Amino acid sequence: MRIVLETEHRIRLIPGDESFAFDTGEAGLSPFHFLAASLATCTHSVLHGWAEHAGLPLQGLEVVVDWEIGDAPLRVTRMDMEILWPGLPADRRDAAVRAAAQCTVHNTLSHGTPVETRVANPVPGG
Repeated sequence: MRIVLETEHRIRLIPGDESFAFDTGEAGLSPFHFLAASLATCTHSVLHGWAEHAGLPLQGLEVVVDWEIGDAPLRVTRMDMEILWPGLPADRRDAAVRAAAQCTVHNTLSHGTPVETRVANPVPGG
């Protein structure tokens, strides 16, 4: 599986073998790319399972994620995901969108998750 950094705010997941690689080109890899890659890989995994169960062809399935950055505080303010799937029958597109929405990362981002941060005491001798 390859994650291609198309721009500073856009990645493309291209399925492949079992390995995982970022194709960064000249771009620098940022935490935002990892966030988008999490959404893309989770969505691809859900769609892959759904397609196998439904007997649908997987050829050409790619996931593209774009995002916008906001400030005060610096954060992702919007994510847009596009499923590229030339082999998907037109009458299954709405079902594919519903299946994609079952991705755990999608649900985490959509519903918000509180994050608690603390500094832990180091373990003696560790």
